[in-house]
Amino acid sequence: MKSTIALLIGCIIAGTARAEEPSGCDKFKWPVDNDRTLLTSKGMPTMASGSSVASLLPVAVKLALEPFAAAKLPLAPERTPRRPASFAGFIRVPAPAHGGTYKVSVSSDAWIDVVQNGRLVKSRAFTGARDCEGIRKSVKFDLKAEPFVVQLSNVASSSITLAISGD
Repeated sequence: MKSTIALLIGCIIAGTARAEEPSGCDKFKWPVDNDRTLLTSKGMPTMASGSSVASLLPVAVKLALEPFAAAKLPLAPERTPRRPASFAGFIRVPAPAHGGTYKVSVSSDAWIDVVQNGRLVKSRAFTGARDCEGIRKSVKFDLKAEPFVVQLSNVASSSITLAISGD
């Protein structure tokens, strides 16, 4: 009986939290139309985790992920994955033409970290909304004109689409 009550309370709390999340493409904190276009473009390359992006920014790729325990991320994620059976992966990105604010946007739920000079870069801002086809979340990072790594974790499926663009 106690376990049934606990389960019901957990479902109510989870439902309330999900209901509070914004829903719809107009609910993002900043315009995401360009990132959404990148994320839904046809013919984007599929890359294996650990690969290097060859093109200049902006860029969008479909990233093949691995189970979190096998992903060999360059650094531990800032947030431990909530899903024990989640997927993770990373890509290496060449130095942008200049330092500044860059966005990493993803098509589905994921934790996004950026690593530059062997350290996690603190995010500047983030936005997300459910029920917007093609994009789920966008995070801004202040980056130097040096190579960096984008690592994704806590992903429910074995692939995800990500876009990297200037602010």
